[in-house]
Amino acid sequence: MTPPTTRPIRARSWESFGTTADVGIQARAPTPEGVFEAAGLGMIALMTDLRRVRGPESRTVEARGGDPSALLVAYLSELLALAHGDGFLPRTITVQLSGRPPTSLRAEIRGELWDTRRHPHRIDVKAATYHQLELDLTPGRARARFILDI
Repeated sequence: MTPPTTRPIRARSWESFGTTADVGIQARAPTPEGVFEAAGLGMIALMTDLRRVRGPESRTVEARGGDPSALLVAYLSELLALAHGDGFLPRTITVQLSGRPPTSLRAEIRGELWDTRRHPHRIDVKAATYHQLELDLTPGRARARFILDI
C-alpha cells in the first residue's frame, strides 16, 4: 500500500523594522519560494490591512533579475506596480522560482481591487531598494531583509 501524500506546510512570516526615514521588512520561510511570498505580503501589509482583502480575482506577475537579490527587488517592484498602477491588492501569493540560483519568477496572485471603504491606507511604499538587502535562500531557513522607500 502506498503511503498517503501530504502537502508541505508553508510557515511564512514577516515583520517590519524601523530605519531613519524608511521602513524595513524581514521575511522568513522554510522554502526560497515562501520567502518571496512572505516578502511580498509583508510589503503589502504595510500599505493596508491584509485581513480585509478578499481573493476573488487573480493576476500573474513575472520578474527577472541578474541574481536573486535583483530578482527580489524586481518582484517587489512588480507588486508595487500592481498595487499603485492597477489598484490591485494581493491576498495570497504563490511563487514559482526558475534558475539556479533563481533569476526569474512567476507569481500567481489572488486578491481584489483596492476599495478605500474596506482597505485602510497605511503607508505609501514608493520603492523596494538594494540598501542593506540581505537574502538567504537556503531551504529550511530562507530569509530576506530589505528596506522600502516610503
